[in-house]
Amino acid sequence: MGHYADEDFGYIVDYKDLFKKVENAIAVYTSELDYITGGGDPEVLLHDRLKKGKERLDQTLEALALLCEPVEPPKGELEHIHYFCGNTEIASDLQEREPQRAALYKATVALVRAYANIADELEPAGYNLADIHRIKQQLNHYLDIREIVRNASGENLDLKAYEADMRHLIDTYIEADAPRTISPFDHMDLLELIVKTGIANAIASQLGGLKGDRGAIAETIENNVRRKILREHLNDPACYEKMSALLDEIIAARKAKAVEYEDYLRQVAELARKVDAGQTENTPEPLKHSPALRALYNNLGKAGDRPARTARIAEVPGDYAVSSDPILELALDIDAAVKRVRPDGWRGVQAREQVIKAALYEVLHNALEVEQMFLIVKAQAEY
Repeated sequence: MGHYADEDFGYIVDYKDLFKKVENAIAVYTSELDYITGGGDPEVLLHDRLKKGKERLDQTLEALALLCEPVEPPKGELEHIHYFCGNTEIASDLQEREPQRAALYKATVALVRAYANIADELEPAGYNLADIHRIKQQLNHYLDIREIVRNASGENLDLKAYEADMRHLIDTYIEADAPRTISPFDHMDLLELIVKTGIANAIASQLGGLKGDRGAIAETIENNVRRKILREHLNDPACYEKMSALLDEIIAARKAKAVEYEDYLRQVAELARKVDAGQTENTPEPLKHSPALRALYNNLGKAGDRPARTARIAEVPGDYAVSSDPILELALDIDAAVKRVRPDGWRGVQAREQVIKAALYEVLHNALEVEQMFLIVKAQAEY
């Protein structure tokens, strides 16, 4: 089997039977050479390979057991989510637990490969039938935990370099009798699935492994919403800070049992839609079609904090006419100024960034505000 890590698409071809024949031919040829040249006994070489394979499998199982040892009893889905993702009420926990999750993903890959290396030779390697049953149970357990933690953290793992290989190994040695249904929503993250198909379908299709555990399902959804907020925060700090506060309120109400589960799901689904769209229902209509303008508007402060500006009718993207609103006018002026002066490839080049800052100063007349708004401008794909 072969694949190229740098390619975005292509074919993976596994000439399994042919490979086995070639492998056997090489083994026979090598053994004959060994005898001719006085090399090692093939039986001894086989024994050494199986011995090392067993040591590697035992070590990977031990490493995962140690990694999961701090998980609180009874070590169910929710307890693993708590350990690897943290407390959903503490916004920083999800990022701070990233090293633990990375170690889990890496150790699971190592386990699958160690198992696959001797999967057809477990008894010759020294395992009895009880051992083999136990190892298969542990393997499935850790694969389940990996998937639960991945979903609960909202992480779309970039496994391009080996995921196809992993999928092949899992299908061949672990899930051969469990065909997978291919869904058009397979590659959607949980938030996108909630927005496009509804929260009930998202739970059924992605969180079925949690077996209806309401706490685990709730924290998985909350972590996914939190991750999106953290990822998009720099694009529009004011907007996402409000959404973070809303998430905190929803979590607190759920934990205090101040809201029924169905109402909680409705509230968190509505917040997921807002977070996914990057705007709330009270966003002025003209700004709904421009994330950059929306970010400027949300972060420019209150109208009462600024000197009065000349009333005018402004044309904005989408052919909307907007009556006088000082903050909206200011956002429009900044948007126009940046688009007028921005040099190509200006990000990260000090002289070119100064051109943007000079244009901002002409509008804002405040050096501190220029620095604050420059960070907003820099985060916008539209500029």
